[in-house]
Amino acid sequence: MSLARLAEQQVTRIKAIAFVLCLYPLARLAVLGVTGGLGANPIEFITRSTGRWTLTFLLIALAATPLRRWTGWLWIMRLRRLLGLYAFFYAALHFLTYIWLDQFFDPMAIARDVLKRPFITLGFTCFLLLIPLAATSTDRMMRRLGGARWQLLHRFVYFIAIGGVVHYWWLVKKDITLPLAYGAVLALLLGARLAWYRRRNSLPAMARQMGRLG
Repeated sequence: MSLARLAEQQVTRIKAIAFVLCLYPLARLAVLGVTGGLGANPIEFITRSTGRWTLTFLLIALAATPLRRWTGWLWIMRLRRLLGLYAFFYAALHFLTYIWLDQFFDPMAIARDVLKRPFITLGFTCFLLLIPLAATSTDRMMRRLGGARWQLLHRFVYFIAIGGVVHYWWLVKKDITLPLAYGAVLALLLGARLAWYRRRNSLPAMARQMGRLG
């Protein structure tokens, strides 16, 4: 059995292992919380940790297609939905930490914060855009929407990922090492997609040109 094509049982085993591994950030926070390892500002620690893992899972999910193209591993696409849903899961934890532990469910304080601070506004917008993507991630919703409309909707993930990186960049202000690293990875993934798109669209034009010459 080649690495490109794995048996269904092997893919199922890989998905189960990936599911458990994706729970590591949450388990780590739980252990640190119990042992007092969240530092002097636990709320900030949890907020930043869940935010970073949201971006991490988004980028890993976006890397599935390039990895399939570069390696020929067809099975890796079977992990993309799982990774995308975990990105939403940690984004929800990130958002919940903010509205609960930081703002104590005060709608007026949250509204003022969203309007006053641009990085909060952008992060809030990205989270709202993630909700319909998570809600339509099932095969049933894909069939209901139709392939073309479903793909169009889920292309918003590119804008969400860009917004997430900018949100992180604006948050840290001074030490931009990590946001810069996230941005570089995202630029590579989007650049690869753009190159494939241009090449794919240039082939019909070249064929027409050859036809005229012939």
